[in-house]
Amino acid sequence: MLYQAGEKSRHLYFPTDCMVSLLAVTERGGGLEVGLVGREGMVGIARALGVSSSPVRAIVQGAGSAMRVDAAQFDRELAHSQPLRRQVDRCAYLTMATAMQVAACNKAHVLEARLARWLLMTQDRVSSDKFRFTQEFIALMLGVRRAGVNAGAAALQRRKLIRYSRGTMQILDRAGLLAASCTCYAIIRKLENA
Repeated sequence: MLYQAGEKSRHLYFPTDCMVSLLAVTERGGGLEVGLVGREGMVGIARALGVSSSPVRAIVQGAGSAMRVDAAQFDRELAHSQPLRRQVDRCAYLTMATAMQVAACNKAHVLEARLARWLLMTQDRVSSDKFRFTQEFIALMLGVRRAGVNAGAAALQRRKLIRYSRGTMQILDRAGLLAASCTCYAIIRKLENA
């Protein structure tokens, strides 16, 4: 856990080979994933925009590494570096646009397509076709019941797009998973590559 929602950000993180889930948190402590950050972004964007507390819970997913910088030191560097400011502004835009697209996706698309989108986004951020996640964890990220994840993963597995066993998920057919995904994946990729 890097941050709890509402907690003051003392550090900013730049993942190198891990993934961080950003969760919007409800009053009962539950949450819904509104973004994923990998090597393309940074964790702590609110601090970079002048807000000292995080609006989301930030949880590292899986093993990996990240660079960490003290928030006060980052503030000083940001004040003096226009290239850094441009990159931070780009990260802020991507974080915001991704959160909006994920929110629309959660409302508009069936679970199987959303799961395919999430798996593709995960693969992009960890640069691996194999990762360990429980159904309960994936259910939390997608805002659904565990039984729904089980059904969605089983459908993707029957189509030989993934292999899922004992918490290990492996993408077998990326092109097929792309076809099974909703259009939100392509929209988010286009934003990231612009």
